[in-house]
Amino acid sequence: MPSLPRTTNELDNMTREERPEQSQRKDFKWRLQRKLLRSPMSEKLKPGESLLWSQSLETLLRSNTGKSIFQAFLKSEFSDENIEFWLRCEDFKKIKCSRRLTSRAKKIFERYIQPEAPKEINIDHKTREIIKQNVQTPNKYCFDEAQKTVFSLMEKDSYPRFLRSDYYRTFLEPVC
Repeated sequence: MPSLPRTTNELDNMTREERPEQSQRKDFKWRLQRKLLRSPMSEKLKPGESLLWSQSLETLLRSNTGKSIFQAFLKSEFSDENIEFWLRCEDFKKIKCSRRLTSRAKKIFERYIQPEAPKEINIDHKTREIIKQNVQTPNKYCFDEAQKTVFSLMEKDSYPRFLRSDYYRTFLEPVC
């Protein structure tokens, strides 16, 4: 069985005979690696960077490439609401205009916090009620409690699953 290509050039230069058999092409890992090797993310990846992602969720989220790959992984599992909410909160904290802050707070509340929201996150009732009050006169810290809760959930559940996933392992292979 041929080994998986390690670079985009190697993949592009394979002859028809060298390409993996049809059955292997259907293999998830092969398809994922091919897609990721052709993506701009892999070109921005510094040698050894993917190894650092296993140190902590904070380290992973500080890397733009790591963040994108983690988000793609969560989306593939239909559980991307937590990372989406966390990222929206990070962007929200950077808003300086009070009108824009109020508008964005309302949108975040409606999309992630209110009961039956399209991307409702898993937070307790007390936190939900506090945020409901905070959104009436928002400041850049009004979602902090929910953001901490969501980060903790990702750290304990999604992040360990990501580290065991083919998404992560695909980016480790070229480094090893």
